[in-house]
Amino acid sequence: MNIGKTLFAQLMEFVPWTSFARIVARYSGDARVSALPSTEHFRIMAYAQLTWRESLRDIEATLGANPTKLYAMGLRQAVRRSTLADANERRDWRIWADFAAVLIRRANKLYADEPLGLDVNIAGNVYALDSSTIDLCLSLFDWAPFRSTKAAIKLHTLLDLRGCIPSFIHISDGKVADVNVLDILPLEAGAFYIMDRGYLDFARLHTMHQAGAFFVTRAKSNFNARRVYSAAVDKTTGVVCDQLVALNGHYVRRDYPEHLRRVRFKDPTTGKTLIFLTNNTTLPAPVIAQLYKNRWQVELFFKWIKQHLRIKRFLGNSENAVKTQVWCAIATYVLIAIVKKELQLKSSLYTCLQILSVSVFEKTLISCALQTDDYKTRPPPDANQLILLGF
Repeated sequence: MNIGKTLFAQLMEFVPWTSFARIVARYSGDARVSALPSTEHFRIMAYAQLTWRESLRDIEATLGANPTKLYAMGLRQAVRRSTLADANERRDWRIWADFAAVLIRRANKLYADEPLGLDVNIAGNVYALDSSTIDLCLSLFDWAPFRSTKAAIKLHTLLDLRGCIPSFIHISDGKVADVNVLDILPLEAGAFYIMDRGYLDFARLHTMHQAGAFFVTRAKSNFNARRVYSAAVDKTTGVVCDQLVALNGHYVRRDYPEHLRRVRFKDPTTGKTLIFLTNNTTLPAPVIAQLYKNRWQVELFFKWIKQHLRIKRFLGNSENAVKTQVWCAIATYVLIAIVKKELQLKSSLYTCLQILSVSVFEKTLISCALQTDDYKTRPPPDANQLILLGF
């Protein structure tokens, strides 16, 4: 048994503190700050995520109840809720966004060889793009308008399907349309971008095509195009037709002057017919359908982080405080993914988070604590004590 560092301290050893210090210096995060430096700020926010703290008072009470363990966590003293509130309000949220980006790049390298579960190997990266809305109270979060009676923020996320690691995240108010995020999306030549019909904008898709990237999306009900060429298909795979089409309409054809590939697919389980549009002409038609099916991973990612990360109840009402909490939650999620991969743990991210939530102060090796046991508990042997009574 390790009698030295706690699990939380061992977890913090995986943080690239040198890169973190450069980011803090870039935004002057510790200028004129004496009570709560950036390193302690992140440790406290990570602790709140791991142990499911839901308020400033909750964080203050639980840390104050363990005064002898604060030094092992990297904290000089117990934090006051007013100090943490001020730090969330004033410290630039871009520090945490850039820090999360550093962790994301590190995680993407670790998960680059993960299989996609497709019939063919794809050399480039495969991403799923979608957004999720987090409802807020309009009277408290008036900077994030959504509807006449409530506020909201949107998490626009580009998820790397090889490891379910977010590669790009943009936080906006609830009124921003999903398709607008294509204007700021970093495009990677040779990569696949899987999107639903909400991102169907032919001018933006043509920009993606000119950048050398591939997209797979669904056609809307009013999609208007004429067939140019039809390829032979194997209908036992569920593919009804595989065609090259040209768009009809002056303005639409001006936005996307190239030919598009249209794949009509009938789902054998539900019987529903889906029409996919893509600019890739080399992959087999069934693989195009499989790629779009994998887009569901981003929906599962949103469901997972809403259930297991603290991004529904916020520690502050300002835009800076909300973005600080969201980015710290994402950084914590990616950090656990890095630990899982570097230690080659078989446990799921959910299991790792559940273990850490109740054992951050335990002094045991992190590789042992996060590794679930596969053996079954043996029943105790029969006792040899004599039975004195007959009942």
